[in-house]
Amino acid sequence: MTKVSTPQTPSPDCARQALVTGMGFCLPGPDQPVQTPDDLWQVAAAGASCLRQQGVYYGSVNLPPTLFAERVPGIPDAFSRHFTDVHRFGLIAMAHACADAGLDPAAGDLSAAAILAGRGGVDATIDRYVAVLRAEPATVTAHQAMDLFIGGELGVTLSDLALVQSALARSTGPCHTVSSGCASSAIQIGHAVALIASGDVDVAVVTGADTFHIDLIRNTQTLLRTVQESTGADRPDGLPELLPAFDRLMRPYDRRADCVNYGEGAATVVIESREHAERRGARPYGRVLSQATTRDGLAHPLTSDDSGAGLVAAIRRCLRGHADISEVGYVHGGSDGDALVTSFEANAVRELYADKVTDLLMTSQEACFGHNGAPAGALGVALTLLMLRHGQVCPTANCEQPAEQIPFDPVPGTATRPLDTRYALSLNYQVGGVKSAILLGHPDAC
Repeated sequence: MTKVSTPQTPSPDCARQALVTGMGFCLPGPDQPVQTPDDLWQVAAAGASCLRQQGVYYGSVNLPPTLFAERVPGIPDAFSRHFTDVHRFGLIAMAHACADAGLDPAAGDLSAAAILAGRGGVDATIDRYVAVLRAEPATVTAHQAMDLFIGGELGVTLSDLALVQSALARSTGPCHTVSSGCASSAIQIGHAVALIASGDVDVAVVTGADTFHIDLIRNTQTLLRTVQESTGADRPDGLPELLPAFDRLMRPYDRRADCVNYGEGAATVVIESREHAERRGARPYGRVLSQATTRDGLAHPLTSDDSGAGLVAAIRRCLRGHADISEVGYVHGGSDGDALVTSFEANAVRELYADKVTDLLMTSQEACFGHNGAPAGALGVALTLLMLRHGQVCPTANCEQPAEQIPFDPVPGTATRPLDTRYALSLNYQVGGVKSAILLGHPDAC
C-alpha cells in the first residue's frame, strides 16, 4: 500500500484504536485465485460469480502447487508436504495481507503479533484423523510413522492453521483458534480489537479459512432429494416446505432465492493500533470500532429466530458509545440465499431503521465466491472497507429481481452505486442463532 510521508503522533485517547492496514485472500476467481484487494474489488464491484457447476454449484479455489510455492517460499518440505488445502489457503492469504500492510514476517515484523484463526468446518481434518486412527503400528515403517505423526499434529485439529501461521510469523504473541462456523473470523476480529485496546499487542493477524468436500455436498443433495420425494408414512414429520438445494445458483435477496452454494478459501486482515500504524507510516483502509456477538436463545440447536431480535441486540450493542443507527448508511449482509436468513435480516433492519429502511443500501457478495464458512467475517470486513474507500456499494451478486419482502435496497444487477456514509456494519451468522455485528468506519484522525 502507499505510505504517508509524515506520520502523526496520535493522542492518548485514540492511540489504541484498531485500524485495518492489510488484506489478503485465497478465494475462487474467474481464471486464477483472488488474492489481492484489487482482485477482490474487480469481482465484487461487477457482481460477478465465480461459482462453477460440478454436479452442484461450488466455489473452488483451484490452487496450483506452483503458486503456493511462489507465494510462500522457504517452508521445509518435512512440513509443507503435509499441508492441507486449509493450510495452503490460509498461508497465501496471510502472505498477501502482510505484503499489503508493508509487514515482513521474515524480518520479524510479526514477532509480537497476535495470530488469530477462525475455523468452521472439519473437512480438512478428517483425512488426517482417519489415517492416524487406522494406522497399524506393527506394519508401518519408521518413516511412515513419522509422516503420520507430523501430518496428524499439523492437521487433525481445528488449530491446524494457527500452528503454521504462527510458525511462519515466528510470533511470541497470543495464538488461538475460534470455531463458531460462519461467525468464526468475525469473532476473532472482536478479539483482535480487544487485544489492541488493552495494549496487549500492537498488531493482530486474523484469518478465516475453510474447505468443504464437494463429494459431501453432492451426497447431501441426494439425501435431501430422497426426503423431498418421500410420501405417506415414510415422510418425516415437520418437514419444511422448502429444503436447501445446491444445484442452482444462489441468489441472495432475489425472489427466486431457493438455493445455497458452498465454496472454499481464506481471507486475512491485518489489524494494528493507530499508534503503531501511524508510527510506521501505514495507510489504513479503515477502523474497526467494535464487534458484538449474541445468540437467539432458542432451545433448537439448528435454527434461528426469524423475528431478528437477536441481530437487533447485536447491532445495538455494537453501536453503543460509537454511533447512531441513522449514521450507518450501509450494511453488509450475511445472506446466503436461505429464506430464514433473509427473513431475520429484513425484520432486524426494519426494526432498526423504521421508516428510513427503504433508503438503506444492504448487499451481500456471498454468491461471488460461495458460502465459505469461517472466511466470511474477515471477507465481510474487507469488502465493506473497500466500499467505504471507493465510495461505491457493490451489488448483491446474482440478485436481479429483488424479493417483495425485502424492505431495503439490495442493489440488484452488476453495477456499483455511490456510497456516502461515515459508518457501516458487517454481519455474520452461525447455525443455532449466533449473530455477529461489526461496526466499521473511515480511518479519521482523532
